[in-house]
Amino acid sequence: MTLFVFCLLALGALMLFAVVALALKFTVKLVLLPFKLILLPIFLVAVIIKLAVLLTVGAVLLAILIPLFIVVAIFVGPFLLLAAMH
Repeated sequence: MTLFVFCLLALGALMLFAVVALALKFTVKLVLLPFKLILLPIFLVAVIIKLAVLLTVGAVLLAILIPLFIVVAIFVGPFLLLAAMH
């Protein structure tokens, strides 16, 4: 009988610990919510700037590579025609 009571007390203590942990977790989330709401626009601006930089770098690379491919095609074209005829 004593072991049964001890197990019930341990189970009660575990449940109390779980409830306290859940309450602390909720409290910390509630306390940190204003900081999250303040930092959200800053993160949004950072993401928009990052996307703009990536788009700009991609456009610059494309602007450099297209004429390069055209020049390569002009110089390699005759050799490809000769190789096809042989």
